[in-house]
Amino acid sequence: MGETGASGAVAEGLEEYRGELTGYCYRMLGSYAEAEDAVQEALVRAWRNIDRFEGRSALRTWVYRIATNVCLDTLASGKRRALPMDLSGPSGGGTPPAPPQDSVLWVEPCPGGDPEAAAATGESVRLAFVAALQHLPPRQRATLILRDVLGFSAREVADLHSSTVASANSSLQRARATLADRRHAPDGPAARPCDDSVRRVLAERYAAAFSRYDVEELNMLLHVDATLCLPPYAKWMRGVPDIHAWLTGPAIGCRGSRLVPTVANGSPAFGQYRPQVDGTGYVPWALQVVEFRADRISGITAYRDTDRLFPLFGLPDRLGEVQPESALEPEHSAAPSARV
Repeated sequence: MGETGASGAVAEGLEEYRGELTGYCYRMLGSYAEAEDAVQEALVRAWRNIDRFEGRSALRTWVYRIATNVCLDTLASGKRRALPMDLSGPSGGGTPPAPPQDSVLWVEPCPGGDPEAAAATGESVRLAFVAALQHLPPRQRATLILRDVLGFSAREVADLHSSTVASANSSLQRARATLADRRHAPDGPAARPCDDSVRRVLAERYAAAFSRYDVEELNMLLHVDATLCLPPYAKWMRGVPDIHAWLTGPAIGCRGSRLVPTVANGSPAFGQYRPQVDGTGYVPWALQVVEFRADRISGITAYRDTDRLFPLFGLPDRLGEVQPESALEPEHSAAPSARV
């Protein structure tokens, strides 16, 4: 095969990395839309410079180096994405939230991911883990993801960063220490993953209870330290009493909602639709991402940006006529294909 043909074959091979690169860039940036843009930019740079690829490293390492540099450029502004618990302490559930903080860069959910694969790989796609990663300096973040999530060797990471193996190992140890500190925080990512079969049952029970608005059943499903947060509002709650107060107080308008299942960050998620007062149907209200610890629900993040998130997750823009409360059941539909 001639030089042109070989370069063309390598260029075609780059496209095969799009999926895993999107997962990598999402963990780096905390935004699925930014991750897609970063991957596209990385592949364009790789295609334009394919003649410079000399084969001294694996093609995968070479394209990850380019993607890492794109992410580092994106993160150069220094603005860190966050969840509400990164901004303030928990608040009581009996009061409505303050106006939304639209100026905050929120950690966003990522569509898809195989829940069983997520259970096998630990917390690497969980929303809380992605949020915790944002506390790391960008290069440490890249090093930890490459080593502990994607399985790159110390030598590969050192070559990718144009550093020494000792420097790469030191960066990894600092990143692990920072995450360990956050894991031990009350609102940090849980260390004990939930068994997939238990998670599936809990998700089904949650959907059924929420659709009936059976708050007592919901209380039984929640971990004692469960959190509920509501981006773009900074308000968040911790503990069953405050979540109960929220559901029976400011959020009482959610009674009669219907839930359509999907998958976010490798975890069960639901498109929530609230009934219109005129009975003409259900309208998008929130994307709920549900997380688990052992045999309880440990966190619910309800994203209100439905105009952008529902199309991304393949959720319909409305549901049909409002049914009598006794007839409400959670909607059953296929989850979108895995994307991370």
